[in-house]
Amino acid sequence: MDLLVHSPFDPASERRLVIIADWLPPDFGAVGQYMQMRARALAEAGHDVTLIGLTSGAGSKVRGARGKGTLTEIRLSSRPVPRGSLLGRLAWTIAADVRLLAAGFGALRAAHGILFTGSPPFLIHLLGPLAFLWRGRLVYRITDFHPECLIAARDRPSPLLGLLLAVTNFWRRRVDAFEVLGEDQRRRLRDTGVPDPAMALVRDGSPVSFAADTVVEPRPPTLAGACVLLYAGNYGVAHEVETVAEGYRLHHRQGSGRVRLWLSATGAGADDLAHRFVEQGLPFHKSAPVPLERLAGLLRAADAHLVTLKDAFVGFVMPSKIYACIESGRPVVFVGSAASDVDLLAHGSSAGYWRVQCGDPAGFAAALEALADRQGQRPDNGRNGPPGGSSNVLV
Repeated sequence: MDLLVHSPFDPASERRLVIIADWLPPDFGAVGQYMQMRARALAEAGHDVTLIGLTSGAGSKVRGARGKGTLTEIRLSSRPVPRGSLLGRLAWTIAADVRLLAAGFGALRAAHGILFTGSPPFLIHLLGPLAFLWRGRLVYRITDFHPECLIAARDRPSPLLGLLLAVTNFWRRRVDAFEVLGEDQRRRLRDTGVPDPAMALVRDGSPVSFAADTVVEPRPPTLAGACVLLYAGNYGVAHEVETVAEGYRLHHRQGSGRVRLWLSATGAGADDLAHRFVEQGLPFHKSAPVPLERLAGLLRAADAHLVTLKDAFVGFVMPSKIYACIESGRPVVFVGSAASDVDLLAHGSSAGYWRVQCGDPAGFAAALEALADRQGQRPDNGRNGPPGGSSNVLV
């Protein structure tokens, strides 16, 4: 796993490190999960690491020895992001950024290295201007691009967002080093004027392993006998909905209807799909995401995995779920562009791979038929374990 093997910091000369992220486990959030793994690995390698993030529970500060170094985890209690209002989200983001910076100010001043991410957004607008206060190098692990994601989500360009982008790129060019999650991100950063030597490709990898004794999650009874296509994780504004919704309808109204979608997901896209499927009377199942310790079993419970990404977000968002989907040994159906690193990674999968262009619902329906044909040829119908009962609720 590149994330744990690669380190931009030298334990001998850069012992004290600070890592800033958003939601830390057990709260749901891929960035926080990966940054906790990174913090633990760096501590074991000999660094004194301070990890600062958010929690939906009570705030806490825990310090302890880990391997050759130490790890201090600072969790700030926070309310959920108000996703229904752009102004509300902006106010939440500013408040979260200021609180994270204030909580770690002393550690930041003493640190030999500072690793921060794109979640929560716009931390660079605090860390960059205050760089004269930090003795250590600034390393930006650029997860989701902001404000590019806001711009991509809008129908019309905004002069205010354009100005924010210009200011953001000004500070990006003054960061000491970048970690990019994919080659598509490298291209995007290069276009903003960041030189290649400042960028290192460090892929997330799978946050879970798939052992022979992995306990497979029981399938909901309503999915018994079907070819199950699973979408696990966040299904937000960056993820393609229209192609999936219409292609799934075509599969069930004009095709064989052998594939059923399981949404173990949160986000506006998941809610939108669920609403449409209920209105159209299409069979599917929706449940909450599972904790990280159950993720491997969930991914193994499916016949195949769905990954989607709108074309406008290619290079700005990297769906990290792709690593675990591939390692689960299940086929992948990707609705998105060949320019995305999702296609680069999944293209050679021996388990099976279909890519459908956004805006091609007939192609998605055809991919579902091909998936059902492939899985129907397998003696166990693609399962790793028998179906069983579930406490999940059919929507």
